[in-house]
Amino acid sequence: MPRVVPAVIRALDVLELFLDCPELSARQVMERLDLPRTTVHELLVTLEARSYLISVPGQPVHYRLGMPLFQLGAAFAGRLDLVREAQCVARDVAAACDEAVHVAVLDGADVIYLVKFDSTHPVRMVSAVGRRLPAHCTAVGKILLSALDEAGLDAVLTKGDLPGMTPDSITDPDRLREHLDRVRADDVAVDIGESDSAMRCVAAGIRDHSGTTIAAMSLSAPIIRWTPEAHVEWTGLIREGAAALSTQMGYRAPPR
Repeated sequence: MPRVVPAVIRALDVLELFLDCPELSARQVMERLDLPRTTVHELLVTLEARSYLISVPGQPVHYRLGMPLFQLGAAFAGRLDLVREAQCVARDVAAACDEAVHVAVLDGADVIYLVKFDSTHPVRMVSAVGRRLPAHCTAVGKILLSALDEAGLDAVLTKGDLPGMTPDSITDPDRLREHLDRVRADDVAVDIGESDSAMRCVAAGIRDHSGTTIAAMSLSAPIIRWTPEAHVEWTGLIREGAAALSTQMGYRAPPR
């Protein structure tokens, strides 16, 4: 087995401290990593020499991340492809439940489906990649709407009437706002016959490296297979799938 280099591990430990703090002093690094003062000094001097850390002006023993880390991050982000990564994860989720799995993004007041994996059942959801639906009628859309700030949500809700797709669609803006508050608190959304009376759906958000919700993943099934037990199981499955895709998109969940 190749040998892991302790000094490199320690240098990476130092850099990862800055994921949660934009600025740290040498003493803070020493205390958080429980390393000797001399070791921390050597690590900081080396990282600063390569510009991976920079000294805060006027505070020579305080540090921030340097430009090379931004360049590396940008190179990594440039190689990420939401559709490609989503296809891999959605395929696994669909295989685990044998129901339809979608990944969608928000476009104004609508959602657009980027990825779809179908079930093998004869009775299944009718949908297609590229299809556009009113966001407020879908589970993926409600997740994405709930992630908007107040101004962004206002811009969507003040464009005009909210069209209904079924008698169960939420078409009143005030009622939708209340509903989105619950979605935000639960971090999961459901579509109970709001886009198709014969279907049920559960969705969770997909976040990128900055924590921004960039897409949503959903699991859809006909009402005949949507039992209370299946609802619980599938909610957990779609949470796991969305979390896995978020990790691949660079998201780092905050420590609990």
